[in-house]
Amino acid sequence: MKKTLMRKYARLAVQSGVNLQKGQGCIINASVEQHEFAEMVAEEAYRAGAKWVTVEWGDQALNRLKYRHETITQLSRVEEWEKTRMQFYADTLPARISIASGAPDGMKGINPAKMQKSRMSRGTAMKPLQDAMANKYQWTILAVPSKAWAKKVFPQERTSAAVEKLWNAILQTVHVTEDNDPVAAWEAHDRELEAKAQVLTDLDLDYLHYESPNGTDFKVWLIPGSKWIGGGEALADGTYFNPNMPTEEVFNTPWRGKCEGKLVSTKPLSVQGTLVEKFAITFQDGKAVSVEADQGQEQLERLITMGEGACMLGEVAMVPVSSPISQSGILFYNTLFDENAACHVALGRGFRENIPGYRDMTDEQLREKGVNDALIHVDFMIGSPDLNVTGYTRDGKEVAVIRNGNWAI
Repeated sequence: MKKTLMRKYARLAVQSGVNLQKGQGCIINASVEQHEFAEMVAEEAYRAGAKWVTVEWGDQALNRLKYRHETITQLSRVEEWEKTRMQFYADTLPARISIASGAPDGMKGINPAKMQKSRMSRGTAMKPLQDAMANKYQWTILAVPSKAWAKKVFPQERTSAAVEKLWNAILQTVHVTEDNDPVAAWEAHDRELEAKAQVLTDLDLDYLHYESPNGTDFKVWLIPGSKWIGGGEALADGTYFNPNMPTEEVFNTPWRGKCEGKLVSTKPLSVQGTLVEKFAITFQDGKAVSVEADQGQEQLERLITMGEGACMLGEVAMVPVSSPISQSGILFYNTLFDENAACHVALGRGFRENIPGYRDMTDEQLREKGVNDALIHVDFMIGSPDLNVTGYTRDGKEVAVIRNGNWAI
């Protein structure tokens, strides 16, 4: 991949991704395999006026070793230095840029119970600090290819060619080309998504009904007064940023515990580094009561038991099959991309920002409003060319929202 395009992408992450402010700190999460791109992002952050930049390195192979050899007790420990570091982040609110690149099935074969128990313990211990930071700092997730991921997406290609093809596909999804201004392209894209979100908000929908010949037949209710969001988000001081790069979705937070029916997946899901394929989830009284999967059944069963809110929904999102990512025909095996090729929902934690006035509400008040809370937030795709979504307004009107996979509004 040309260094000029990589540099353009790194600059986009800093400028449009987190919109780094002069004098602000910056955290970069990256795999050691991505040191070259991480260095570019760090340099662009300093150029934008970062007071400091730190890179928190990861490595999937080392994670496999940890889960294979350490006890659950050790894996579950949260050291005092980790709490101190997180408290520093909560106090100073640095921007965070996460660079995804792991293999979708890179943790295959690792004991799922061991991963679940240790992650639940660590997540519970750190949640108060994470909640204290919620909606108070800019963050973004983007991706660059790893060799293992590229070969998963393009298995017939030699490794170098697969990496190059995945690079090209990724850059297309985030509007980075040789001759364009990606920052301006993102501003225009955000405005389009915001306009669509406003149309949905103005409809004041009571509930949505999803139907597809594949077996999906599902109803979900929306929180009264909630708003749909598309594009980026803004902090209390107006600082605008883009949490997901790419993004093609318009989303809302469903009413906690108010949904019924069956959802059938249309794309694989990577759960903690293990692929779950060809699966369906049945909901009753707002909770997932049964799951079935051709592959990854145990991982899916454990996912919905990761705390009280894990079996309930925290997001509903509309994405037309006409989206550029869908039209590329590429199955990325990565939720960041695949969720932007199809309508999807998410198990677990809901979004505060969909509730007007959320900044002045306590966690308990948001829960009373109907926002789900959980340790997880896991998206899975249900969109297809034959999916229909019908909305029902609070005054009884029927509105076609999605017809044959595309927008009907």
